Amino acid sequence: MPETVFEVDVDAPIDEQPDPIVNRWHPDVPPAASVEPGEKFRVECLDWTGNQVVNDDSANDIRDMRLDPNHHLSGPIEVQGAEPGDVLVVDILDLGPFPDNEWGFTGIFELENGGGFLTDHFPNARKAIWDTDGVLTSSRHIPDVRFPGCVHPGIVGTAPSHELLEQWNEREQALIDAGPDSPQGVNHETGEDQPPLALPPEPNEVILGDMPEEDVEEAAEEAARTIPPRENAGNCDIKNLGRGSRNYLPVFVEGANFITGDLHFSQGDGEITFCGAIEIAGWIDLKVDLIKGGMERFGIDHAMFKPGYQDPDFASYLVFEGYSVDEDGTQFYKNSTVGMRRACLDAIDYLKNFGYTGEQAYTILSTVPVESRIAGIVDLPNSCVTVSVPTEVFDFDPAPEGLEDPHTVSEGDLAQPS
Repeated sequence: MPETVFEVDVDAPIDEQPDPIVNRWHPDVPPAASVEPGEKFRVECLDWTGNQVVNDDSANDIRDMRLDPNHHLSGPIEVQGAEPGDVLVVDILDLGPFPDNEWGFTGIFELENGGGFLTDHFPNARKAIWDTDGVLTSSRHIPDVRFPGCVHPGIVGTAPSHELLEQWNEREQALIDAGPDSPQGVNHETGEDQPPLALPPEPNEVILGDMPEEDVEEAAEEAARTIPPRENAGNCDIKNLGRGSRNYLPVFVEGANFITGDLHFSQGDGEITFCGAIEIAGWIDLKVDLIKGGMERFGIDHAMFKPGYQDPDFASYLVFEGYSVDEDGTQFYKNSTVGMRRACLDAIDYLKNFGYTGEQAYTILSTVPVESRIAGIVDLPNSCVTVSVPTEVFDFDPAPEGLEDPHTVSEGDLAQPS
């Protein structure tokens, strides 16, 4: 087994972890461990909420979630010899939940506390608990569904330089200042309450590993939230970044200062409920190498990856199509976000034929390894987005031919707040 270079304790408070957690991007966070190119090593990870969610049948923990300290990530890991301009090669060798903690969770967040892709349709907090059994998972909150997961880290990334961090903060603040009615601020949410367009630095509940306490206050004013993906990769939530995948990450600081975490047992493309994967605490085995001067040599200023080899091999899908016309009949110009919403909403309505609640169907699309694609983007005025749901995950055949005498799923629902 590779040497464990970063340890966590799922039963300990954040300030009593064996190794110091980090929850922001900042170039001055000291490395928590150091590895050599070519070395294999293990990193342990808390779930992204830092132990805020428990295995029970209440969604109080989702409703009352403290979001400012999320994500709770492992690192930074220094890669010896890495210099700005290099490309860091990260191979994901293996990963999974801790043997004594083989469960995960999925949450639907309320608009006032996190929201989600379809928060205007599903505004109330809900939770599903998933039990893992080897490569398979099932949930007592979603009957007649069982499938192999595509285990992956939601977050892999390198530390930004001071210059890049400044660019992030300036461009994201410009988007906030422009507002939702500007061309760059166009979003589909309606009503007086709209999700924020971006998340500026939030100095509340900042965790910067072993950074000296006297430096944390100043760094917290500029440290970037880990919520969106950026040039350093970060929170890409790509389900194909599992076993056997290879990541190519730009290096912006000495040592690269690699960070990972937010492990998922499974996820559909889009992670649409926001806390939409099957979130787990666990371990990940990695190997790193360097391509010296790779950013200039290959014109790389962004992350790239090669998918792994162990995604679920489904043979049958139901594919739902969405176009740039919203559920109220408003026409948009080649808007793929609207197309994705329509495809998801149509899939949710379809699954209700079998007795699922809307919230259960929403969670299925977010956790099952659903394939989402932009099928067409050139034909005005509509882009076409597809959401492909593997039929083998159900204990029944969900094809339309069966709707004359539809299967009815067992009673049950997602956990609600008490």
